[in-house]
Amino acid sequence: MSEPEVVRFEVVDGIGVITVDYPPVNALGPGVSDGICAAVAKGEADPAVRAMVLMGAGRSFIAGADIRRFGTPRPPSPKRSYEALDESTKPVVAAIHGYALGGGLENALACTWRIAVPSAKVGLPEVLIGILPGGGGTQRLPRLIGPKVALEMIVSGRHVPAEEAKALGIIDEIVPGRDLRAEAIAFAQGIADRRPLRRVSAMTERLAEATPALFEEMRRSIARKARNQKAPYNCIAAVEAAIRLPFAEGIAEERRLFNELENADEAKALRYAFFAEREVAKLPHLPKDLEIPEIRTIAVVGAGTMGGGIAMSFADAGYPVKLMDANAEGLERGMQRIRDNYAVSVKRGSLTGAEMDARLPRIEPVAGYADIADCDAVIEAVFEQIPVKQAVFAELDSHMKPGALLFTNTSAIDIDRIAGATKRPEAVAGTHYFAPANVMKLFEVVEGPRTAPATLAAAMKLGRSIGKISAYAGNCDGFAANRSRIGFTMEQNLMVEEGALPHQIDKVMVDFGYPMGPFAVNDLSGLDVSYSTRRRRKAEDPNYRMLPVPDRLVEMGRKGQKTGAGWYRYEKGDRTPHVDPEVATIIAEVARENGIAQRPFSEEEILHRLLFASVNEVCRIIEEGKALRASDMDVMWLNGFGFPRYRGGLMYWADTIGAQEVYNQVAAWHQRYGERWAPAPLLREIAERGGKLREAVAPVLRT
Repeated sequence: MSEPEVVRFEVVDGIGVITVDYPPVNALGPGVSDGICAAVAKGEADPAVRAMVLMGAGRSFIAGADIRRFGTPRPPSPKRSYEALDESTKPVVAAIHGYALGGGLENALACTWRIAVPSAKVGLPEVLIGILPGGGGTQRLPRLIGPKVALEMIVSGRHVPAEEAKALGIIDEIVPGRDLRAEAIAFAQGIADRRPLRRVSAMTERLAEATPALFEEMRRSIARKARNQKAPYNCIAAVEAAIRLPFAEGIAEERRLFNELENADEAKALRYAFFAEREVAKLPHLPKDLEIPEIRTIAVVGAGTMGGGIAMSFADAGYPVKLMDANAEGLERGMQRIRDNYAVSVKRGSLTGAEMDARLPRIEPVAGYADIADCDAVIEAVFEQIPVKQAVFAELDSHMKPGALLFTNTSAIDIDRIAGATKRPEAVAGTHYFAPANVMKLFEVVEGPRTAPATLAAAMKLGRSIGKISAYAGNCDGFAANRSRIGFTMEQNLMVEEGALPHQIDKVMVDFGYPMGPFAVNDLSGLDVSYSTRRRRKAEDPNYRMLPVPDRLVEMGRKGQKTGAGWYRYEKGDRTPHVDPEVATIIAEVARENGIAQRPFSEEEILHRLLFASVNEVCRIIEEGKALRASDMDVMWLNGFGFPRYRGGLMYWADTIGAQEVYNQVAAWHQRYGERWAPAPLLREIAERGGKLREAVAPVLRT
């Protein structure tokens, strides 16, 4: 049986139609580029063909390169598809639906004309996986739309919707898309005889728009965000080459800059993160024929900061959502906070007024449980106190329709204790959002002991439907994500007691690649939040180690940005953290009172104390089956805690040091500091066999 053709060619009414058919998204996998070249050659050779159309079968045009092939040897090709398209003596129309990303857009740019359906999106997102557009994108796009906008698109990697793409000049015409094939053929017939051919590679007029300062300004603007990365700077250099070099020489420079990146550590880490985010959705322990309940209507109980953010996340995704609170005043405050948040987004330009006007009406404030009884699912987002949550779930159980799913946004509380307040514990699961809920991508789905497989699957699907990354966690204190951070948080506070200052620790982590240091983050979220959690844990476990420094700060009224002082001090109306000598005095007092000797810390010790504690805990979490894969934990750290993406994730980064070295250091600190540093058995086992930490899986996945 012969392999199916990945590229088809047929002639329809004088138009050669080239169709890429490489499911699921027509990536530029094996045979696609060569197939396009062969099809163009057929069209060139056939005198009956006046023009050609390039389009994709299925749900997309060409969604980009096959990322699995990066970093691996690839057989040489006599000609790349974008070269064949550019050199065609007959006009070629790119007919875009779905996505034209990376190599997909580069092939479209090599065509003579580009049309698209209204829902299409285009972009050059290669920088997000540590490389640059290597198929002429850095050379053609600035010629077509000007260097400034092209530079912004390439360095950000953002997806551009069809209407904006037309306004920029990337798309020539937007067509209804009712029958894209017929519309593309008609368009091709209309331009078939136009000469000379408008080759993007030959355009030079817009290159003159580049100012001498343009590229340096871009380098300065990305300096903080692109810290320790090379790909964004190589992207800038490649676009700069388009300005100063003839096209062919610019292509050669683009290729050289691409080759510098493809096998660099940065690109390897980013590719790992890319595939980890796709693997995280897979729950192999669920039945394959599982019938998943459909969720069309949502309610949120609790109109505080988290509840309002959760409601916004659904409204943003097009869901109607009912928002309820215990009292009318709280509900109105919550609605006003939502209005204010949307208004700020409009002011910043991240949202249009029309988009705000479309989203706000999707959030319906309601007075009580009877008003949400007919919803398919409800998410509880009330105070992080067990009696409060149990009371809410008892009410939900008595009011919600049969079959409704009951989700809790708790960040740490036992799911089973919450579910026990209902007569339907099988319909209860955790759906843990990270703050701010409408912004953060991570959506931790927690399986309780009595959670039904269908409930778990529905929660996972729900997260994905609103653009989140759904990640599985088992039921335990802190679940998977927050539990893995407990050691990190503990060590940052203990190191302060031992002599490291908050701003020193923050600097180490920012230099490592975090957008903010952990103490600045504490101030942003509020020191009183973790203060309450510590008190709950102390009540449950008399041996729980309290943290006297942050506790004292809270008791002094220093709760973070909201009070103008926490680990840092803040000026009115300014969120910039300022080092406060009073904090150093408080730290010294606590150390003296507790007989703790203070000493200097190296940057390496700070970094390793923080991260190795979490690596060790992740190994315990996986061994207990509370997370399925180490790569899932990496996804959680990337999307929930701001871990620098170009380092791959916590466990991937630990592998760059080596499991044996991590184990040796953990074992040494165990001897020095006691049981909190006891090496996890899984860490020891991986170290002894010379394995990779990032490949660790839970017992349920081991063969």
